[in-house]
Amino acid sequence: MATFEVTGGTRLKGEIIPQGAKNEALQILCAVLLTPEKVVIGNVPDIVDVNKLIDLLKALGVKVEKTGYEEYTFQADDVNVDYLNSPEFKKKGAALRGSIMIVGPLLSRFGKGYIPRPGGDKIGRRRLDTHFIGFQNLGAKFEYDENDSFYRVEASNLQGCYMLLDEASVTGTANILMAAVMAKGTTTIYNAACEPYIQQLCKMLNRMGAKISGIGSNLLIIEGVEYLGGTSHRMLPDMIEIGSFIGLAVMTQSEITIKNVAYQELGVIPDVFRKLGVKMELRGDDLFIPAQESYEIDTFIDGSIMTIADAIWPGFTPDLLSIALVVATQAKGSVLIHQKMFESRLFFVDKLIDMGAQIILCDPHRATVIGLNHHHALKGISMTSPDIRAGVALLIAAMSAEGKSVIDNIEQIDRGYQRIDERLNAIGAKIKRVN
Repeated sequence: MATFEVTGGTRLKGEIIPQGAKNEALQILCAVLLTPEKVVIGNVPDIVDVNKLIDLLKALGVKVEKTGYEEYTFQADDVNVDYLNSPEFKKKGAALRGSIMIVGPLLSRFGKGYIPRPGGDKIGRRRLDTHFIGFQNLGAKFEYDENDSFYRVEASNLQGCYMLLDEASVTGTANILMAAVMAKGTTTIYNAACEPYIQQLCKMLNRMGAKISGIGSNLLIIEGVEYLGGTSHRMLPDMIEIGSFIGLAVMTQSEITIKNVAYQELGVIPDVFRKLGVKMELRGDDLFIPAQESYEIDTFIDGSIMTIADAIWPGFTPDLLSIALVVATQAKGSVLIHQKMFESRLFFVDKLIDMGAQIILCDPHRATVIGLNHHHALKGISMTSPDIRAGVALLIAAMSAEGKSVIDNIEQIDRGYQRIDERLNAIGAKIKRVN
């Protein structure tokens, strides 16, 4: 088990390049199972969750070659479907929530897809109903073994249909989409997720020979094809990491340039941080965050307290609410943070309160933050990272705090952030990794 020892109160300065998008990578890597031809993928983040998925693909028989810096070639021309019944698969699949997205491609190409109940962050209920109801709509037979916590779907022929998803699930949309691309006839998915990562997946599949229209909307129409071929694809920069770096800059009163951010794909993220008082400047495709001694939270037009809430795309991603909350702790003014999607994601605020932040946890979904306006620095404490995003929020708080902080369970942070300590130390942070 590893720990970060963080010496806070240091201002950073320099340029930082965001990693490839974690949430996109988990979808795109599963899509290589749809073709026996080579698929080249670039800007692949070197993080635990992605590396676990690559390892799982190798175990399934996919030929994987690292062909350059953050670039891989995949060829799924000899997939061992029988591996799905092995004890090793049950262990590997259960260790990674993203493994659920191998089911759609396997079902589409081989007529069967199995998965153990996957793991991941402990942030509240994250049901899989949308995935399996979608597969059933396409004609698959679903079976769940309660004793073994094992899901199975099988179908000799998938048939296109109309379906209205009961939730705009990103992973659910991706999984159903990959199952539908080689189904007979036309599939219409309404209330589909439309995040940039889903758009990226759709564009990649179309380059492979799929026929998907409605990309960027919540109504996707898929005309089934008989075969998909190889292609090349490059991941977007990770919008969650970009948002994290924005929060880091303002909390540590630092001047940072975030390189190559794909600004048009960031949606409302920059505007939400602007509502919290963060100044930023777009320079080409780089985002410049100036050092700010103070920043003030906006109010609504009628003067009432600002609310920052998560929502399905193009709303504010729930993965950045913890960062927004930490930023608010040193702002001037108050804000209500409303986490609608997960009921356990705000529990990390008790650590911030221990550090001196003024936060009222109203209930599992809402927290009111009264900003300290840098009049009182947070103080370093010992704490534990509960999940990926809260872990980085606590790291940002620790870097802005007086004294030394210790963060345990940083394996959670490593799941989603590529060598975060090395990259931040390169621009002036003082983070020591202790194994």
